[in-house]
Amino acid sequence: MDRDLLIISTICFLAAVVRSGVALRAGVFRPGRFNFLAIGLGFVFQTAFLSIRGHAVGRCPLTNLFEVFIFLAWSVALIYMLVGPAYRLSLMGAFTAPLVVLLQGFALIAPIDVRHPVKLPANPSLEFHASVSLVAYGVFALACIAGVMYLVQERQLKTHQLRSIFYHLPPLSDLFAAITRLLWWGFILYTIGIASGFFIGRPLPRVQVVAAVCVWLLYAAILQGRYFRRIAPKRVAALCIIGFSAALTLLWGITFSAQTHSVQ
Repeated sequence: MDRDLLIISTICFLAAVVRSGVALRAGVFRPGRFNFLAIGLGFVFQTAFLSIRGHAVGRCPLTNLFEVFIFLAWSVALIYMLVGPAYRLSLMGAFTAPLVVLLQGFALIAPIDVRHPVKLPANPSLEFHASVSLVAYGVFALACIAGVMYLVQERQLKTHQLRSIFYHLPPLSDLFAAITRLLWWGFILYTIGIASGFFIGRPLPRVQVVAAVCVWLLYAAILQGRYFRRIAPKRVAALCIIGFSAALTLLWGITFSAQTHSVQ
């Protein structure tokens, strides 16, 4: 039952991908309400899935890699719903939907939905640490997407090959402002997530802590370079992509924490 909701959600996001792809291929892309509504509907089914799974496992649904991927996809959709319209990034849906489809498609196909037979009381501190960290990943994902949009537009301006997508991208200044705000919000949430990890009542794996701190330092360096204008906007956009790719490598750590709590 819960996986059916997830399949429907993935179809909704896929519909946004297909519509954007057809429009871009035809050279007549016009961002309208369809993508936002399709993503919004997919988000509703994501939320329903997480609610049902959470009640089934008796805790925040982050007990295996399958649930972590879905929670991350949900975080990406959530941040897009909040940020896209606010910063007039209507085209961001065309970049966000493929990422969600990729995350959920992998989770549905890969044999990673391993249920834990033992149902123990939830650890609120551990779940807060994991959930806040994943929401921060969702913000970093949107910063990464905004970075891709920035580089696409910057390249088209540099090569003087302006396609239909160019005329629907926000100005570079607006995109860079959105990237900066997303970096700050993601950094603050990630800092809270890391700090809360020291109050879960048990030590975290050393490798996980070191990797998380390295990602934190990377984003701190990006923000410092942005604040002191030592890093060009184009490099900031590229570093957003690198930073999110690095953050994704820590998904195993969040899963390990959830599984450790489940089996102990």
